[in-house]
Amino acid sequence: MSRVATRHPWVVTRSVWYALFLREAIARTMTDRMGWFWMVAEPIIFTLIMVAIRSFIHADSLVIGAPFLPWMVVGLMGFFLVREGMTRGMGAIGANQALFAYRQVVPIDPVIVRVGLEGLLRSFIFLLFIAGGLLLKVDAIAPDDALIALSWWLSLWVLGLALGLIVSVLATLVVEVAIVLRMVMMPLLILSGVIFPIQVAPHWAQQYLLLNPVVHGLEHLREGFFVSYWAVVGVSAVYFWLVTLALMAIGLILHLRYKHRLIAH
Repeated sequence: MSRVATRHPWVVTRSVWYALFLREAIARTMTDRMGWFWMVAEPIIFTLIMVAIRSFIHADSLVIGAPFLPWMVVGLMGFFLVREGMTRGMGAIGANQALFAYRQVVPIDPVIVRVGLEGLLRSFIFLLFIAGGLLLKVDAIAPDDALIALSWWLSLWVLGLALGLIVSVLATLVVEVAIVLRMVMMPLLILSGVIFPIQVAPHWAQQYLLLNPVVHGLEHLREGFFVSYWAVVGVSAVYFWLVTLALMAIGLILHLRYKHRLIAH
């Protein structure tokens, strides 16, 4: 009697992720000719706008222990990492609907792969900014403590993945969720302390702004880049990870609970 060879589930999952990664990488970098341009141009445009605004409001004095422009660029890149984790994960299920005909592929697979690919692309873009700053020698963006900076960069990626898992389910089942999320992205950028430091807000407002885990992640990321930076009082790594792990658990539960509805959607 012949025995049917079976592969370990992890081997199957790894093969699925590899195939999806190649598919997503080609679609992300080759299909849209302007894709690479906008990934680089977006933070540059934001920075140029803030350079113009800085001359009127003297924003340098608002940040203690770090030059304003590198401080802002680090915040922008960290925020974009979280934001793209949400938005790319949001459309991952619908874009790969046909692949669910293969029982090896489940809805969570394209979400993880898309967010992972986006993390790699954003890391590459960030490295370009750091290299460009070092070459130009103008307010160079180089981490004072590379280990802390790297750990919090990865931490923000995990937060983006957790949010991506949640919104991928909600946006697939309820179309209006995607519209609402895109509308709140700009207010969230401002309220996360990306452009202006949280310290300028009244104390009572800071208590509410600190409920946002992105604020905690960005402040710790900046501490890795600027050793003398004074982070806003109240930021906590423990709070960041408690919220992130809770969001991750919610995302995994939603994918488990609505797996069959997502496949048949």
